[in-house]
Amino acid sequence: MSEGFRRLTPEEALEIIKKQQRGKLKIFLGYAPGVGKTYAMLNEGNRRLKRGQDVVIGYVETHGRKETEAQIGNLEIIPRKKIEYHGMILEEMDTDAIIARKPEVVLIDELAHTNAPGSKHKKRYEDVEEILRHGINVITTLNIQHLESLNDVIQQITGVAVRETIPDSIVDNADEIVAVDLTPDALLNRLKRGDIYPVSKVDECLSNFFRKGNLNALRELMLRLTAEEVDIELEEYMKEHGITDTWETNEKIMVCITPNPLSKKLIRRGARRARRFKCDWVVVYVNCTHFLAPKLTEKDKEVLESHFMLAKQLGAEVYTLTGKSVSDELLKFAKQMHITQIIIGHSQRSRLQTFFRGSTVIKLIKKAKNIEIHVIPYK
Repeated sequence: MSEGFRRLTPEEALEIIKKQQRGKLKIFLGYAPGVGKTYAMLNEGNRRLKRGQDVVIGYVETHGRKETEAQIGNLEIIPRKKIEYHGMILEEMDTDAIIARKPEVVLIDELAHTNAPGSKHKKRYEDVEEILRHGINVITTLNIQHLESLNDVIQQITGVAVRETIPDSIVDNADEIVAVDLTPDALLNRLKRGDIYPVSKVDECLSNFFRKGNLNALRELMLRLTAEEVDIELEEYMKEHGITDTWETNEKIMVCITPNPLSKKLIRRGARRARRFKCDWVVVYVNCTHFLAPKLTEKDKEVLESHFMLAKQLGAEVYTLTGKSVSDELLKFAKQMHITQIIIGHSQRSRLQTFFRGSTVIKLIKKAKNIEIHVIPYK
């Protein structure tokens, strides 16, 4: 048996089989009604149909938009299920009919929809989960405001409490997320032309949900989410292919601090650069175990704690590392975190320490690969 080989447990093997049999989930994600999610979903369905794939519509809501209705084209539509509720006949997606039809791909609009009482599942995403378990691929649509973790943020931005939400895990586990983007100005023009809602509702929309500030904030939330998903996919790819170099696809800043009170200057510099690049940043202290390293005094510990508090207040993640070589620990951590910029102060070592141990700054400059080093004077 080769070194590193490990036999899978029955549970692990079963989990792999389940993943192989499960359908794939693709989400067209938007930030507001009218950006073109349903249009994009139907457009992809037609392209797949022309390529010979078996594609059906499980549920589509065109809201009377002619351009969207035209995109249905030759796609087969699974008839909706009629449900009687308080003397009314309501129509919902027929999950059982979709599973019985077993297409290659099913298009399902409005993932966050709440089903009518008496339906098989309470929420549409639960219908989608069942369909995926039967090996059917699903393409669906979703607006950013329906994510559960963003519920309070959305209410703060828009003043609207969104009641239809889905667990973040649905998006986290999706195989593909496509941002359907449209500038707020273009979206507002569509709204004013009556392309989203009837003209009679335009003034009400403009004074509520469709305020330009709201749209800009929602759009940024959507773009950040999709960027995070891309970062995760890239990180997984790099791990799978054994890539340890830093790829400068997205800036990530590391600030290296010591108990020196002037390290606060470095932290503030890091915060400004992170804000400028709109990127993540971390603040790192290395607890050096080398016998020549000075021991921390109670005053040093108090100063470090104040540094950590400031870093957290400014939005950084804080890490304490331990090791014999400060430079080695910093470089190892930088590789793990895909750091692209390091901010560090001038060396504070004595001549004796520098003679025996060298300079952390010089070691970083020599050894760091594809990482910018910013050396900041303490004075």
